[in-house]
Amino acid sequence: MSQQITLRDAMRTLNLTRDGLADRLGVSKRAMDSWLLPDDSNEHRSMPTVVERFIAEILHSGPKSTQSVQSRSSVAGSAHLLSVEQFSRDSLEDLFRLADQMQPIARRQKICRVLEGAVLANLFFEASTRTRISFGSAFCRLGGSVCDTTGFTFSSMAKGESIYDTSRVVSGYVDAMVVRHPDLGAVAEFAQATHIPVVNGGDGPGEHPTQALLDLYTIEQEFSRLNKLIDGSHIALVGDLKHGRAVHSLAKLLGQYRGLKISLVAPAALALPDTIANLAARNGNVIESFDSLADGLAGADVVYATRVQKERMGGEVIEGYSADFQLNLAAVEAWCKPDVVLMHPLPRDSRPGANDLSTDLNHDPRLAIFRQTDNGIPVRMAIFAQLMGVADQIPHSLREPAWRHPHQVGPDDAGFHTLD
Repeated sequence: MSQQITLRDAMRTLNLTRDGLADRLGVSKRAMDSWLLPDDSNEHRSMPTVVERFIAEILHSGPKSTQSVQSRSSVAGSAHLLSVEQFSRDSLEDLFRLADQMQPIARRQKICRVLEGAVLANLFFEASTRTRISFGSAFCRLGGSVCDTTGFTFSSMAKGESIYDTSRVVSGYVDAMVVRHPDLGAVAEFAQATHIPVVNGGDGPGEHPTQALLDLYTIEQEFSRLNKLIDGSHIALVGDLKHGRAVHSLAKLLGQYRGLKISLVAPAALALPDTIANLAARNGNVIESFDSLADGLAGADVVYATRVQKERMGGEVIEGYSADFQLNLAAVEAWCKPDVVLMHPLPRDSRPGANDLSTDLNHDPRLAIFRQTDNGIPVRMAIFAQLMGVADQIPHSLREPAWRHPHQVGPDDAGFHTLD
C-alpha cells in the first residue's frame, strides 16, 4: 500500500485527525501534510521507514480490530448490497479502506484487471446518467465488461414478464447485476431470485445505498483535508427530505457515528420521515428541525442539499418550499462557516424557479459536488471487489497505463482536488 493509504488507514482506525496523528507519531504537522500529498506533487516527501514501523506497532496494539478488508468476500457479510442498514461502523471503515486502494485506478494512474472475463448487467428501469455510467465505469476499471438496459420499453417486463423471471434469466448471462427500479422493494425481489451479486442502484422512494456510501466517504475525505472528524460534527440536510432516497440512506449511515448534530432544514411538507430520523439519532446524535436556512445552516460543517423529487409526488402539492430554501452564494456567505463543505447527490435542477443548489457556487472551492461524484468510482469499485471476492488481489495486480491521463479532471477543479 502507498504511504498515503497507510496514513489514511491509521487516521480512520484510530479516529484521529491529521494533526492528531502527527501528535501521536511525534512529527511536525508540516511533515504529515507532505507525506499525505500525491506522489507527483512537488512538495511530496517519503515517509521514513521508522515511522511506518511505528504506525504498524500502534495499529497492532490499538483498541480496534485492524483485520484487512481483503479477507472479506462480500459487502458486510451479504451476497448483495441492498441497504445501508447492512453496515456497521467497522464494515464501513473496511469498505473505505478498500476504496482508498482503488483511488489510483479510479484516477487513471494504475490499471487493474482482476474482473477480466466478468460481465455486469446494468438494469435501469428508471432514468439515470451518473449512477449507471459510474457503476459501469467502476466495473470496467477492474477489467470487467458491461451490458446496459434502460427503461421498461426495451425490457421484457413491458410484455408482462415478472421480476423473478427477469432476474433468473439475466443471472444466466452475467456475473453481477445493478438494478434501479421505481418501486420500493423491487431490487430485493431481484436479489431473492438469484445467487449472483445484486446491487441496489435506487428503489423508488426507498434507498440509494451506494450514493450514501460515496457521500460519507467524501465527507471523510473533505474532513481529512480540514483536520476534522465526522464524530462530533454538525451536518445540515436541506431540501426534499421526505422523498429523497439518497438523503434517507445517508441519514441512516450517520447514525453509525457519535455526537453529531444533524439539522433537518425543510418545510413541514418535505420533512424527513420519523423512522429515518430515529435511526440517525443513535449514538447520542442530536436531531433538530428548522424551516429556514438562516437557522439551520448556522455552524454546520457540511451542508447537504437535495433536489425536490417531483417525480415521486404523484400530484402531491408542495407547500412552503420557496426561493428562501435555495442554497446560493449569498446564503452561504451569510450563514455558513468559512470552511463549510457543500454537497448534493445530483442531479441538481438548474432551471429557473427550481430553488435547488445554485450554479453561482460553481467556482467556490467549498463546493464538493464534483469531488463527490468522482468518489463514486473508487467506492463502487470497492463494492464490486468485495462482492466478487477479489479484494485481496488488488495490491498485486496493478500496472501502469499506456495512455495519457489528466492530472485533474475538470478545468475548474480546486487546487486540493488531488490531495489524499
